Amino acid sequence: METRLIAEWEGCRSVLLALPESHTDWNYILEEARDQYRRIILALTSNGLHCVVLTADKVSAETLLAECDQSLLTLIEMDYNDTWTRDYGPISVERGDRLRALDFGFNGWGLKFASDNDNLVNLRLKERYVIMPETYRNERDFTLEGGSIETDGHGTLLTTSLCLCSENRNGGRSKPALNDILKDRLGVDHVLWLDYGALAGDDTDSHIDTLCRMAPDNTILFTGCRDMDDPHFEELLKMRAQLTMFRTPEGEPYNLVELPLPSPIYDENGDRLPASYANYLVTPDKIFMPTYSQPENDMLACHTVKVAFPDHEVVPVECSTLIKQHGSLHCATMQIPDNLFNQTVYEQ
Repeated sequence: METRLIAEWEGCRSVLLALPESHTDWNYILEEARDQYRRIILALTSNGLHCVVLTADKVSAETLLAECDQSLLTLIEMDYNDTWTRDYGPISVERGDRLRALDFGFNGWGLKFASDNDNLVNLRLKERYVIMPETYRNERDFTLEGGSIETDGHGTLLTTSLCLCSENRNGGRSKPALNDILKDRLGVDHVLWLDYGALAGDDTDSHIDTLCRMAPDNTILFTGCRDMDDPHFEELLKMRAQLTMFRTPEGEPYNLVELPLPSPIYDENGDRLPASYANYLVTPDKIFMPTYSQPENDMLACHTVKVAFPDHEVVPVECSTLIKQHGSLHCATMQIPDNLFNQTVYEQ
């Protein structure tokens, strides 16, 4: 039965998120972090998306999210380690004429952080019939994070060799071996391996969603750097050069659209944080763009993404708090295609 990895901009009824709680790494700025997530969820629900939100305390979550449209909000009490649902939430494919929720292994970005509960979230969603048992597929013998892959929905996958070939994820498998696995599990038949590109402060080993994103009509948006004095300049220049060499299955070059690099943002120790405008969330008619209180850069990023998605509305979402834990808007969300979750989830 043919498998197809679904593009992010296809039908999307809901988004999976997890709230910062005292047990997470957000504890040192917990109220600020919870307000950050409140604003994200308010932006999503205000634009008609249903938010399925994991929480350790449903009562406190109800208070936090009281101003959101309650008909577009489902709260689920569950154990989890942290809030980055992009990397442990279900990866959606079509098999034949049916949707499947693939549950890949998650090991804290190569054994860097605790992940025992995150790795069980999808299984627990199935046990609670949020993911219907007939839809759920256990793929946890293979480690794969949602932020590490991009697709156009037509059989092409874009990823980075530094992440997928990591020794601490799947034993350092070779690209040919991984190509076979990705074809078998995700149905992709054209894998683009990006060998360059890294942001200072990135814990993920160069997740593709911090660097490059696929868009319709053979388009790739990528993080650029025009400042020759910036430490990222040479690495991102090499990445751009490799992107110009990529070809579609038909042998044509991709349309490349350069996103700006945010001005440097540092943590309290003076270490640079991996802020990126590539870390946006796409829905069928909206793009939720992370911004960083940098008016000129923020505006340029919002205008630039319209080049690839001219019919989409761009919704800016201030994410200066999210970046303090080395992630951004895309990392904090996982789109759920229409009819993947149990219908009763939306009727609670």
